[in-house]
Amino acid sequence: MKDEIRLKAERLVRLLRARDQRVATAESCTGGLVAGAITAVPGASDVFGEGYVTYSDEVKARVLGVLPETLANHGSVSGECAGEMARNLEKLTHCDLALAITGYAGPTGGTDASPIGTVWFGVSRVGRTETFVERFEGTRDEIRERAVLRILLHGLEALRKQP
Repeated sequence: MKDEIRLKAERLVRLLRARDQRVATAESCTGGLVAGAITAVPGASDVFGEGYVTYSDEVKARVLGVLPETLANHGSVSGECAGEMARNLEKLTHCDLALAITGYAGPTGGTDASPIGTVWFGVSRVGRTETFVERFEGTRDEIRERAVLRILLHGLEALRKQP
């Protein structure tokens, strides 16, 4: 899994560098692993703008501008929250690609509707935001690694869709 993450991060950095574009991250359940994967790539300083670990609802609201109504009505592990995280991150950082993750990595947390392993992804690029959900199995570390790999894939796909 770690090799896959490294390869996808290298591809993302290479593609962003070729386009002279930048990426920003906002992470909850992954706690900075996405930013870490990207910045582990030599030359990432050319493309990595900013990264935020927004683990608590208070920080999601204060730093990223996630609306209190969104958190109250949908929760922090929701498509609505992931979408606001990504959309607001793009505006805040003026980066070309904004990647956001929020989820339940376990072993505690989760609900009947969103059990442990539920991870929402938000990707915002040129004002267009998409959200995705995955339900991963495994340990806390496995869920977090799978989430990192998945957001890198979503980021690459967003770049392929819009040059």
